[in-house]
Amino acid sequence: MKNMQKWGIVVAVIVAVVVVFAMKQKSKQPEAIVLSASEAPPSEGTSAVADQPATAEKPLPQLIDLGAKKCVPCKMMAPILEDLAANYADRFTTIFYDVWENRTPAQQYGVRTIPTQIFLDPDGKELFRHEGYISKEDILKKWEELGYGMTDGGAA
Repeated sequence: MKNMQKWGIVVAVIVAVVVVFAMKQKSKQPEAIVLSASEAPPSEGTSAVADQPATAEKPLPQLIDLGAKKCVPCKMMAPILEDLAANYADRFTTIFYDVWENRTPAQQYGVRTIPTQIFLDPDGKELFRHEGYISKEDILKKWEELGYGMTDGGAA
């Protein structure tokens, strides 16, 4: 009889821990890290294009990286994304979503694997999608191929 009581208490504690964990996960706010200081991330359920600041002459294209802070290829991408955000913020906006912490962007963009990079034009139209690690050089080359010159100071 005492064994049954002990098992009942253990099960009750496990259930309580699971409930608390589930409630914490539900209360987490969606997280998007806008690596470019010029824009805010898109909100859930809105256009993929973030609002431009009033001082912007024209909207910028966007590079959206969907990954996770703990995935190895995603960790390899982090310094590249930070570099792009610091050095190309006047040419395109860099946004990172951790899809392990918030699955909504992965569902919104139909992500099958991480990391995934999505190149959007200034109107939010998808121009190109890449799955897996991609180098800074290949990202800049792709912007060139898409008609957004990265060496001459902006979009074509």
